[in-house]
Amino acid sequence: MDKETPLYSRHVALGAHIEPFAGYLMPIRYGSVIEEHLAVRRGVGVFDLSHMGEFRVRGKGAREFLDGLLTNNADVEPGKAFYSAMCYPDAGIVDDLIVYRLADDDYLMVVNASNIDKDWAWVTSHAGTCDVRITNESDETALVAIQGPKAQELASRLTTENLDAIAYYAQVQGKVAGCGAVIARTGYTGEDGFEFYVQAADAPAVWDAVMKAGQDFGIVPVGLAARDTLRLEVGYVLYGNDIDHSTSPLEAKLGWVVKLATDKDFVGRDVLRRQKEDGTSRLLVGLKVEGKGIIRHGTELYQGGRRVGVVTSGSMAPALNTAVGLGYVEKGLSKAGTALEADIRGRRIPVSVSKTPFYTAGTRR
Repeated sequence: MDKETPLYSRHVALGAHIEPFAGYLMPIRYGSVIEEHLAVRRGVGVFDLSHMGEFRVRGKGAREFLDGLLTNNADVEPGKAFYSAMCYPDAGIVDDLIVYRLADDDYLMVVNASNIDKDWAWVTSHAGTCDVRITNESDETALVAIQGPKAQELASRLTTENLDAIAYYAQVQGKVAGCGAVIARTGYTGEDGFEFYVQAADAPAVWDAVMKAGQDFGIVPVGLAARDTLRLEVGYVLYGNDIDHSTSPLEAKLGWVVKLATDKDFVGRDVLRRQKEDGTSRLLVGLKVEGKGIIRHGTELYQGGRRVGVVTSGSMAPALNTAVGLGYVEKGLSKAGTALEADIRGRRIPVSVSKTPFYTAGTRR
């Protein structure tokens, strides 16, 4: 049976269209997806992301453990966060995640909701002899996020923390609406914003405080549909669509989170090193539709009569008023401007390889 987040009753009261997603009953949209999307680009929106998974890693061996498990470097300063891939030995991706270093020997891993059980089994199976204590705090933790150019002005009404002192990909532990929280300057939209990690029991009070304070900024609740179009406009990958066990971080152009130049050893390093030296046969690229039509996950890509790739994500980009997507193509066709065709139910439409992000006017900092 699908779970309800602590904010389920709020979504019902707001008239949200709710569907099962990753084992949870989640709001897909509250009204117009385009209006929710543009509210985040122009003002501020609030998201319930309580379905995400949270693992706590503590102990003197915490950094060593994460360095051996993740492709990115865990030796960031306390208070900072980092994005990483977590790979299998064959370099296929177990998951992509954000890790917050809360203190010297205390990390918070945030994993995709659809991967919680798989990730938990994978992470705990690699603890080995490391001096760590790993706890799954997913059910006890809720996540309320505000995103948009007005996010800081709104957040300042909910906390006494100095928000100017929280850099992008950093966090402090303080209070939001009187509730204990990890206040992180992170997000998945390309806009400035904050993510509030709170106890599940506190989530309704925090959500209500955000909605009340946000009235002066025209805040709107945002469902998963607009979250997807927002992340696609800025070229962020989605696990299950753009990356999975069949793809490596280098194929997905996530080489910036693969630390092959360091001495650290991590799961998948040997295969990734060979891929770095030899190159991969395919790469994830941005795609722009030239004209009418929308490309979707699974749409095949052609050059002439030859199939050369496949779309992994696609949608209209509301802030750009054009259709965009991500997809894997043969390496030789990955240069921006390369002309391809997408097959939409037997009809070929022109698309071109494009640099990402598609949307570059976001307020992310």
